[in-house]
Amino acid sequence: MSAASNPDPYRVLGVSRQASPAEIKAAYRSLVKRHHPDAGGESEAIVAINAAWAVLGDRARRQRHGQIPEPAGGQPPPATDGRGGPGARSGPRRASGAQKDGELLRWLQQVYGPIDRLLGQVINPFPAELRALSADPYDDALMEAFCAFLEQGKVRLEKVESLFQSMACPAAAKGFGLSLYHCLSQVQDALAELERYTMGYVDSYLHDGREMLREAKRRRTLLHQERRRLEL
Repeated sequence: MSAASNPDPYRVLGVSRQASPAEIKAAYRSLVKRHHPDAGGESEAIVAINAAWAVLGDRARRQRHGQIPEPAGGQPPPATDGRGGPGARSGPRRASGAQKDGELLRWLQQVYGPIDRLLGQVINPFPAELRALSADPYDDALMEAFCAFLEQGKVRLEKVESLFQSMACPAAAKGFGLSLYHCLSQVQDALAELERYTMGYVDSYLHDGREMLREAKRRRTLLHQERRRLEL
């Protein structure tokens, strides 16, 4: 594979200009596996492959490259509620002690409880998923199974985000809500690092993702302890 200056990224990855994101991703992974230095490949080839993926693997960069049209109506606004995290909604209304307890209990049951279960469904199975992959990271079936686990995790985290936005965190649990949000952020960052590993087999991404999930598990355990201390 030539490393000529400014090579056509489509030619480097061996895909057509009409290729779908899934097709581009599959081509990239196949080439990385074939040309990775650990498999006897040349670093020159990997540089060209990674450069092509940097363009075609990112929708915005692919658009700027002039290969796909902008979506109708322009880019959608970022998915945010403008509150900068859970429970940032102000609540100037005064409430009695019973009302406050009721609000806290309702938030714990309808927001925290489901979020904790979803986070556990990502954090707890990870060691087994990683052990399965470690048998042969270059085996397509094992890698596909690991990628499916990551995709399921991302879907669960999307549900977690929706739950955070569904109800304001009561004032009595502001610190608890912030700790929960930090746990979520740790899991999100971990999945992003692990996905980077599946694309290029760079061990540092795997190491960072694994450590982030360990930290998320520790934070989740502390949340369980704090939850038991809440007086209701």
